[in-house]
Amino acid sequence: MDRVGDLALFLRVLDLGSITAAAHSLDLSVAVASQRLKRLEKELGVRLLHRTTRRLHPTPEGAALAEQGRVLVEELETLGTGLREAAREVAGTLRVTTSASFGRQYVSPLLPAFLARHPKLRLSIHLSDNVVDLVSEGFDLAIRIGALDDSRLVARRIAPNRRVLCASPDYLRRRGRPRAPEDLTQHDCLLLFGSGGRQDVWRLGTPAGGEVAVRVQGRFESNFGEVLRDASLAGEGIVIHSLWHVADDLRAGRLEVVLPDYPLATTAISAVMPQRRLVPPRVRAFTDFLIEQFGDHPPWERGLQA
Repeated sequence: MDRVGDLALFLRVLDLGSITAAAHSLDLSVAVASQRLKRLEKELGVRLLHRTTRRLHPTPEGAALAEQGRVLVEELETLGTGLREAAREVAGTLRVTTSASFGRQYVSPLLPAFLARHPKLRLSIHLSDNVVDLVSEGFDLAIRIGALDDSRLVARRIAPNRRVLCASPDYLRRRGRPRAPEDLTQHDCLLLFGSGGRQDVWRLGTPAGGEVAVRVQGRFESNFGEVLRDASLAGEGIVIHSLWHVADDLRAGRLEVVLPDYPLATTAISAVMPQRRLVPPRVRAFTDFLIEQFGDHPPWERGLQA
């Protein structure tokens, strides 16, 4: 039952002096308006209106309802207007979680510009390589790299995640440069492991458009990409890295791409959020901002051939 709507109709009848005029002003039929007024009287257990020859007038009970009810309706209308305006305004607190390395290198430098655009916004950034539950932890948004497993989440791609095999010039001088994927079995490979286990099967594209899978091995593994990067720079072996992670090392010659004719599949860097019917403006604004800053040709790829 729409009690507030019925009350607003009653007040409109008093303002305009007739049910017909009130119904037309609210785009209702006269019959529906009359039924709603009778419903309101029945629910309250009192008569609210009496008719004279020219106009409807409130009963004493109707006058009391109008005096107190008008304040309520006006306050609700003001509240609704404020909420609608807030729904269009980028304000409140935006809580974001992102991987430590990517967040520190590429998200953190952008945050002052984003805050300058939205002076009413507060920002809380959580850096962690652990995949947190957005809903239970109260995050608005996560920036995640690679495949997404949680069907409760909605993802927007903010940049491609192109990956390469790479090694230091020192390692390649000592051990030789692999010429084909099967050569990797004779090399020290630096392995990432996580909740899904050790990632020791590397899948590479072929010049003919196919795919080849190679099981690799090595003496060094870690759950943290930064450690594997340090090991590769120290000449410990061949590693898979996202371009964003080693772009500066490739430009400076500290690392070199291995097997460039056998590319790794490109995944995505995504802005991930809980499913909801209405996306808060602060979330939409931040996602749009990241797409604007990164996009299909993100800054870490500029000047690189990989």
